[in-house]
Amino acid sequence: MTVLLGVDTGGTYTDAVLVEDDETVLASAKSLTTRNDLAQGIGASVAVVVERAGIDPASIAMAALSTTLATNALVEGHGGRVALVYIGFNKKDLATHGLTDALAGDPSIVLDGGHTHAGVEAAPLDCAALSVWIASLVGVSAFAVASQFGTRNPEHELKAAEIIRAATGAPVSCSHHLSAKLNGPKRALTALLNARLIGMIDRLIGRAQDALIASGVNAPLMVVRGDGALISAAMARERPIETILSGPAASIVGARWLTGAEHALVSDIGGTTTDVAVLRNGRPAIDSAGAQVGPYRTMVEAVAMRTSGLGGDSEVHFIAEGLKSGVTLGPRRVLPVSLLAVQACDIVHATLERQLGNPVPGEYDGCFVRRVGPTSENDLQDGQIGGLEGRDAAVLARIADGVQPLDSVLKTRLETRSLQRLLARGLVQLSSVTPSDASHVLGLATFWDCAAARKALQLFGRRRTGAGESLAKDPAVMAKAIVDQLTRQTELALLETAFDAEETPFGLPAAQLAQHVLTQRGLDGHRGLLALNAGLNVPVIGLGASASTYYPAVGTRLGCEMILPRHAGVANAIGAVVGRVTLRKTGVVTSPSEGCYRVHFETGPQDLADAETAMALLEDHLRGAVTEAALTAGAGNIQITAQRDIRQAQTEAREVFLEATIQVEASGRPRIAG
Repeated sequence: MTVLLGVDTGGTYTDAVLVEDDETVLASAKSLTTRNDLAQGIGASVAVVVERAGIDPASIAMAALSTTLATNALVEGHGGRVALVYIGFNKKDLATHGLTDALAGDPSIVLDGGHTHAGVEAAPLDCAALSVWIASLVGVSAFAVASQFGTRNPEHELKAAEIIRAATGAPVSCSHHLSAKLNGPKRALTALLNARLIGMIDRLIGRAQDALIASGVNAPLMVVRGDGALISAAMARERPIETILSGPAASIVGARWLTGAEHALVSDIGGTTTDVAVLRNGRPAIDSAGAQVGPYRTMVEAVAMRTSGLGGDSEVHFIAEGLKSGVTLGPRRVLPVSLLAVQACDIVHATLERQLGNPVPGEYDGCFVRRVGPTSENDLQDGQIGGLEGRDAAVLARIADGVQPLDSVLKTRLETRSLQRLLARGLVQLSSVTPSDASHVLGLATFWDCAAARKALQLFGRRRTGAGESLAKDPAVMAKAIVDQLTRQTELALLETAFDAEETPFGLPAAQLAQHVLTQRGLDGHRGLLALNAGLNVPVIGLGASASTYYPAVGTRLGCEMILPRHAGVANAIGAVVGRVTLRKTGVVTSPSEGCYRVHFETGPQDLADAETAMALLEDHLRGAVTEAALTAGAGNIQITAQRDIRQAQTEAREVFLEATIQVEASGRPRIAG
């Protein structure tokens, strides 16, 4: 008997599952994710699942981790302070290609250097300017380096990385290590996001390993990549960007394993995000354009998935426009008031009662904040933490330790901006009304404080519409409006995914098609002079702890079968342990002149006189590199496949070689402990 352990660390819950011989779920468990110390939540769930299965933890042969941490960080704008080194490009690219927005005030420098399309140096790298700039930086946790045509010749990226490491010792993300494709600005964005995530994912993996060892599990640890494949923990620490969509990708693998479905939409609702993907012929499609998470389009190979900031713990926003008004959800995750009341009962209930006693509703009614970063005044140095401005530091100091009502923390309108910056830095956590609270009011959930949820929704419903009336006088009415909005936004996410995946395009953007009046009237079954019908033509596999709460209504609305498999709440953890190690390496052969075939190696280009010889040399090199990488990633029984994409042109009645892209893939099941 071989027992494998899968762990999924989500925004709200940490799941653990034990699978025997890749066939049977022995036991599963859930615990709350402990953001201050992720090891606590991991250790708690592992301890419970081992006890339920009645096994010796030392007998576990392999552990695998999937996580939404990287995805959630990018959606919510969290991560470390980083610096970008941009070599050989135009400075205006920073704004034109979204790099300025992604930097969000973090430092960057544009240097002379880079190479041509053929891999020839375009200009010398300005090493002196780089060294001076590095010396001026404060509080940078990691660096990203991208050079023009760095995939054709990475010499300047490697040299810049060497200078940075020698001067700072900080991690450096080189763009050519993350993608072999052209498009320098997009590679730069991918490297930038990778650098931002390094510290966060490193802490997660380190604490996960600590928790496993403390639980008696000494098996090797694997991590799920964004395409559903497994990689070693060491590789994930170097390339955390590859773990974006890790949790959702694991859920697709888990959904297939649980249901055997060939064609379906898979929708996974968590605390922070809803992730929707298409399953065709039993396999999830890979996004050829690169994974997109929130506003960012990366060059990371990942499952083609639409991720939206919609979950059970999404922040509920009041819409005051118009006479009717209403609510919308997300994209930010907040702590449900009903959960906070379990952790800080006295302050939460006392605050809610005080606010209910006020004759006029307040802007911050039902909202709380607590510090999750530095925990004492000793952490403040000269009124600052990690470069915080005076007002930001003052607000942080006012929050102090424990839970505070937001209306007692914010004194002026300007301080709301300070709060947003503290939230973005991950120094504080906000608590307010969520769909989870609404579920407690409606009796759909009972595991947290139902009384606190009811008071919070009563406060929310007192807000005034454009007509001067209360949004909802009854907390149950308010709760139903919130759950209905979650159904509505989930419906749109599924429709957008389906429209986007249609093989015959409809000629309009997917989001516009999903909300189009004809689509919506078709869902209503309009009958007039026209008979309109719309819906999904494939089943939906609903995953996540709250799927059974929200998704039956979604299936009814879309007129499709809603499959809610057993163990749907731990599908991510299941997908983590039943996946394979799969790695790909890609290289290019170009022809800068007739009779010259240039192989682009990381050590620099090499010219040969014969196309087939050049391609064979590159393929042999890639086979060796990907085999070594797969072994490092923890694969056993490795199988190798290779593909060639040769571009030729017809001229003067003969074919002329232009370029060849060669991709070699290594795949195998993870090696397990003996």
